Amino acid sequence: MTESETRNLDRLPSRRAFVTTSAAAAIGLLSACNSKPDETKQAEIPTAPQEPAIVALTKEARDQMTPDSIIAKLKEGNTRFREGRKIQRDFLAEQRATASGQFPAAVLLSCVDSRAPAEILFNLGMGDVFNARIAGNIENPDILGSMEFTTKLAGAKLVLVMGHSACGAVAGAIANAKLGNLTQLLAKIQPAIKGTKYTGDRTADNPEFVDAVARTNIDLTIANIRKNSKVIADLEKAGAIKIVGAYYNLKTGAVEFSA
Repeated sequence: MTESETRNLDRLPSRRAFVTTSAAAAIGLLSACNSKPDETKQAEIPTAPQEPAIVALTKEARDQMTPDSIIAKLKEGNTRFREGRKIQRDFLAEQRATASGQFPAAVLLSCVDSRAPAEILFNLGMGDVFNARIAGNIENPDILGSMEFTTKLAGAKLVLVMGHSACGAVAGAIANAKLGNLTQLLAKIQPAIKGTKYTGDRTADNPEFVDAVARTNIDLTIANIRKNSKVIADLEKAGAIKIVGAYYNLKTGAVEFSA
């Protein structure tokens, strides 16, 4: 890998916002003018040079990435999250930087569960990934259409399907819960229940079985994406994208990848 490629691959997780505003400068000048000489001298604190801010993933940087390098960056981001050394971000600066365009590297399909926010778990910023969220991280025609846009038209190179432990949607499907429109959504998880090999207590009250079904559900969702979207399947066959699964453990904060 060339030095140029290495620099570009590091853009996704290493962006920091170092924003210096004219207002801050004006305040500093006013303080100097209104203070006594000694006070002015005390206020002069030398600052170390700062590297140029990288506040948006560019098309050039994204296009030099490979699906495997994107996976590696997501893994690194999750490690930082678990170790409490997250890259601090200026989201206002990122909002301004991405207002005129976006070049995300991946599209994530994850559960609606409030405890599994993908951008936080992978220590990402605005413009890094597309994120589709639905209970039970299942696919449907609208999700597939969104993924086709993000990959074929917008250039994302990775499709990541992420489930998680203690999934309420999976538990509801196992319990055969019925509630309005939720009923038909949970029906899409039923094949994962039948397809899970497990010899213990196969009920929603058994956390181990719920987690086993959640893992099977990730694999079935990936299979359905390939089966029901020729656009995405063709991109994968051509090597333009990669489709992988991931499983998030609510207790440990770790994301386990299938690739």
